[in-house]
Amino acid sequence: MADIADVARLAGVSTATVSRALNGKTASPATRAKVLAAAAELGYVISSNASGLASGRTRHIGFMVPFIDRWFFADVLTGIESVLLSQGYDVTLYDLQGNESQRDQVFGSSLRRASIDGLIAASIELTPDEILALRALGKPVVSIGGYIEGATAVDVDNARMATLATEHLLSLGHTRIAYVGAGRTIASAFQLGDARYDGWLSAMRAAGLEVEETGFWEADFDIPSGYAAAKALLAHDRPTAIFAASDEIGIGCMLAARDLGLRVPDDLSIVGIDDHKLSAFFGLTTLAQDPAGQGRLAAHLLLAQLDNPGAAPEHRTLTPRFVVRSSTARPGGAVHETA
Repeated sequence: MADIADVARLAGVSTATVSRALNGKTASPATRAKVLAAAAELGYVISSNASGLASGRTRHIGFMVPFIDRWFFADVLTGIESVLLSQGYDVTLYDLQGNESQRDQVFGSSLRRASIDGLIAASIELTPDEILALRALGKPVVSIGGYIEGATAVDVDNARMATLATEHLLSLGHTRIAYVGAGRTIASAFQLGDARYDGWLSAMRAAGLEVEETGFWEADFDIPSGYAAAKALLAHDRPTAIFAASDEIGIGCMLAARDLGLRVPDDLSIVGIDDHKLSAFFGLTTLAQDPAGQGRLAAHLLLAQLDNPGAAPEHRTLTPRFVVRSSTARPGGAVHETA
């Protein structure tokens, strides 16, 4: 079996240069290419243990999520892995969907036992004790979707996205725009539901509209909940448009409208937030927040912190992309075309 000295001889460089090149350290592109070619020819794979001894790193990154069965977190993980795996890092998943004792175990022992180099947490609100547990690790943390004290953060402006979605409907001539989503009693990480509710409310009031005449209908962030809320709303009142706090809620609203004999967008316009994988199929107008892109950025920021331990935490707010499809139109059904 080939070792690092064999790779060095074939590439015509020192073993130290081989180590730097294979670990992504300082090496010219030409030298790195030579080393990689030699390693491939000899079938040499760098030992993670040896790499860790040389660099002080385990090359393991933790990824913490509240749910693993939600599409958003799967897409974030895809983005994270696309960056970290290419740099020789493994990703360890921590799913906090279980009971409190499971969560206590993760923060009390699992994170320490795993010897991770850093942690990315997506939509996780931490208790003071959990923040102290992370600080005790002495590892960099990047938070996606909200602020964790002392951590670098990647997020989108949820209130602004909701305002933009509502302003899109207002620009089409709608004045009776209902909100379907979390925001009053349904808990959501980092008050995401509250922020989207506030964005809708702000846009309506800025347009001089009485919100009480349009309505707020609560729904969790999934299709069945959106369907049930829209069924109740449309049986009670008939707005000309709905702002759904997520695409899954919006798809549920579209299905409820169909079952009630309403046509989208002729009888009812609907706009969501996310750009869920099903949104294009349903023709749902939405604001795309690119969870895979958030994951890639979070991974790059974590690697930068590993290379610069003394760097101050950053806060990056991403700009969503508006995607106009066939679910929104002027009242009466004249479909709005993108510019």
